[in-house]
Amino acid sequence: MDNLLTIEHLSKSFMLHQLDKRIPAAIDVNLHLKEGEFVGITGKSGSGKSTILRCIYRTYLPNSGMIKFQSGTFGAVDLAAASERTIIELRKREIGYVSQFLSAMPRTTARELVRHAIEEMGNDADYAEEQTVAMLEHFELDRGLWDSYPATFSGGEKLRLNIARAMVKRPRLLLLDEPTASLDHSSKLKVKLLIEQLMKEGTTMLGIFHDLEFMQGLCNREYQMKDGQMGIG
Repeated sequence: MDNLLTIEHLSKSFMLHQLDKRIPAAIDVNLHLKEGEFVGITGKSGSGKSTILRCIYRTYLPNSGMIKFQSGTFGAVDLAAASERTIIELRKREIGYVSQFLSAMPRTTARELVRHAIEEMGNDADYAEEQTVAMLEHFELDRGLWDSYPATFSGGEKLRLNIARAMVKRPRLLLLDEPTASLDHSSKLKVKLLIEQLMKEGTTMLGIFHDLEFMQGLCNREYQMKDGQMGIG
């Protein structure tokens, strides 16, 4: 089975100008994901886990290294060097990202956020609405909130909406950054069900979890981060 994602010698640091000091966040990181795999990354807070995901999604631009993604649209792409236009297209159609924080467009309802994600994939309005309803019902988001603005939601409601918006696209690669951080047990189980469903459909996933119990039975492999360096778990 071919690799969908290959990271070689990835490094990322941040400059603290007020201290005139450079802080390393990821140091010579190497990992790979085969198509259909679920790979987990564990480690303490501040070890560099989220930095890896943000470099893949290109929220952060790496200082050095290669992030080779086997795109269905563009073929092999180095995400560390690709143009902004290419990255935007990949985010729309092939790479999803779930964080524990919801970043939503202002004055956009929960229903519109999920529906827009589906329409970005080129689906028609009827299909988009049908899938939106199914996803919001799956996560048991109160129907009274569907046409409300997420700014008024609780932390758990925002997180469920964030997960719904990313998963409804069924991307080729799904990045999960502590997606169950503020969810109750019932909501965690619903996330797990969707992850299992996406795995059966062939979605490749790279996930960060503090909840190690949640990862049991899901991950094909596990990497551990410590002080910006990665090892096999």
